Amino acid sequence: MALESVFVCSRTINALRSGPLGELLDGYCDWLLASGYKKATVRTHLSNVSHLNVHLVGRKERHGRFLSAEDTGDFIKEYSLHARGKGFSEFHVRRVRWSINRFIRYLRQQDLFEPSAPAPYQPLLEAYLEWMRDYQHAAPGTLGIRSHCLARFLQWLGPSATPKGMQELTPETVEQFFLTYSRNMGHAGRRSMQAGLRTFFRFCVYQGYVQRRLDHAVPTLRIYKLATVPRGLTDTQARQVMDNITRDSKAGQRDHAICQLLYTYGVRGGQVRALRLEDIDWANDRILFKALKHGKDSLLPLTAEVGKSLLGYLQNARPPCGCPEVFVTTRAPYHPLPQSNALAAIVSRHIRAAGIDSPCKGAHVFRHGFATRMLREGHSLKEVADVLGHRHLATTFIYTKVDFNALQEVGLAWPREEK
Repeated sequence: MALESVFVCSRTINALRSGPLGELLDGYCDWLLASGYKKATVRTHLSNVSHLNVHLVGRKERHGRFLSAEDTGDFIKEYSLHARGKGFSEFHVRRVRWSINRFIRYLRQQDLFEPSAPAPYQPLLEAYLEWMRDYQHAAPGTLGIRSHCLARFLQWLGPSATPKGMQELTPETVEQFFLTYSRNMGHAGRRSMQAGLRTFFRFCVYQGYVQRRLDHAVPTLRIYKLATVPRGLTDTQARQVMDNITRDSKAGQRDHAICQLLYTYGVRGGQVRALRLEDIDWANDRILFKALKHGKDSLLPLTAEVGKSLLGYLQNARPPCGCPEVFVTTRAPYHPLPQSNALAAIVSRHIRAAGIDSPCKGAHVFRHGFATRMLREGHSLKEVADVLGHRHLATTFIYTKVDFNALQEVGLAWPREEK
């Protein structure tokens, strides 16, 4: 049996197999081991799930499923209060929550988990997303952002978040929500909500839910184009970050290879995450970065420094897995880096570790630094745009603000008064 391969104590095994979840834990243990988890990690997850097992004893009979979202939600709330009362750390509570989430993932695969009832606004949100997909041809990434933003707005509306409730919506209500939401959000968050609300209200007009154009009620918080200066790492700072990464661990080798790509080619973090094994042409010393944001693919020379970093990672640090992506997680279950903020967190961690005080700490600071470096070396904007994968030269204009060579050419001498 699976539990015997992980635990030695028979009392522990018997305790796990008792209770409402007892018949599921052997299968869960097998699933964790097959996913690549170490036995010590499997023991931790099973021990944490045992708290849920105890919680369910004597609870009301569940219908049709072994576990429901209401069961796990009640347990997390109760256990959090219990742990704080006992003086347990917040980290301990988070670890228990992580274990429960992994158990839920296993139950979903086995069709043994009953999700919570959909929110009242869910039909309206689904109809909007379908309209965006079919009529606006929105990309999956755009749909994800729109879904997140509109869910916040519809939750805020409460019972009024229905097609009939939209008829009672006023411009003042829309403005109140947006201004309240914007107080604690940065420029990108405000812009995403602004675009999401405006397209949603156009959808409502199209469906006949509202009779007036509420998209005009969404306030415009003006951000002027080219109003800021690109904030990137200098060449010295970028090299300091890479030199500070210790490569005596698998994570260190992976992170160094990631930063090496960002520094050498100035590509976006998403392009590094999407890089596949087949995109590296070892025979011809070339590397392909697929386009993002409607840009252009970049087929660039594979430098000796980058090749060495990638080869070291692939041979010594990348775990065996069937993923086609080059960079994967260092802990089981192994999978590609899930989102852009995962790679940004890696870069940010190493920038802080290098002691660099930068207002921006994501992967994009390497891209800004790369473009600035090219301009200072005398490359034209067209050359910078081609390497960065910009389809339109206007996208590259922001970097003219740091083209100090061009500024020297137009600088005028201070006039002197002749005696």
